[in-house]
Amino acid sequence: MPKVSVIIPAYNAMVFLPETLESVLQQTFTDLEVIIVNDGSSDNIVEWAADIADSRVKLISQANQRVSAARNTGIAHAQGKYIAFLDADDLWEPTKLEKQIRCLDEKPEVGLVYTWTLLVDKKNNPTGRIFASHLEGNIWDELLVNDPIASGSSAMVRRICFDTVGLFDRDLAYAPDLDMWVRIALRYPVAVVKEPLLRYRQLPNSFSRNRQGMIKDIRAVIEKTFASVPLEQLYLRNQCYASIFFGLAWFSVDDGDWEKAIYFRQQALLHYPQVRYSEKYLRLSIAIAMIRWLGASSYDGIRTLTRIFRRRMFGVSI
Repeated sequence: MPKVSVIIPAYNAMVFLPETLESVLQQTFTDLEVIIVNDGSSDNIVEWAADIADSRVKLISQANQRVSAARNTGIAHAQGKYIAFLDADDLWEPTKLEKQIRCLDEKPEVGLVYTWTLLVDKKNNPTGRIFASHLEGNIWDELLVNDPIASGSSAMVRRICFDTVGLFDRDLAYAPDLDMWVRIALRYPVAVVKEPLLRYRQLPNSFSRNRQGMIKDIRAVIEKTFASVPLEQLYLRNQCYASIFFGLAWFSVDDGDWEKAIYFRQQALLHYPQVRYSEKYLRLSIAIAMIRWLGASSYDGIRTLTRIFRRRMFGVSI
């Protein structure tokens, strides 16, 4: 039986899927199986999979039921002690599985281990940005507010966790990852490998760019979570909603709409006034002021120059 099962949901993903699979087959840890779940694709995935010579790879086809159902199908067929998830357009560095498995082997109390994430463009060129967090341990509250894991392709989970917390919520199209990680973190400690071992592809038509769908799902996760937590934890609910409005404010900054960014920043303040004294509030306020007084194009130019400087000085922008 393989030690780790890698689950790749795929829906019309043949533009990137071969490269994604290759990043798995090139892992330094080799005792694995790869379960590709064809979620009702209309491309040539079945014919392509039939030509894969590596016996560790299997394809399971089903009618289109979206990503949560595809992952649940993969879990149902997985034989590994550990399960890692990988979206069909993302990539792993060669040592990702090895380092996560070592972490879970050495820390039997940990239910989930994630890694840092390097953002890349369509052609796998680094953008100069990294999602990096040092949060680990009993962090379910911090995870719910700030989501340090940031991607469904980062986490490796003990198989037994799904027996405890259940499977992915099929009703969530845009935030099933956050929902699952919160449910696991509520019962198990979380660990992190502090290296950018995931390459997360930024695509202009990315599923995650459906902002309203994302907000709707994140709100559903918040309400579902706080319906069952102890009363003394309910104060965190407002922090979660403030975090949503901060996200909307940054979306508005990206769109060059400083008036809408100010509106969402004010909504965040109404939900959680203490956020006014945080670093993220200061950074957002500076961005809004620059767009307002210098214009969106000037702000984009300054931000690009800042990222280039950080990339040259430090390798990445965190």
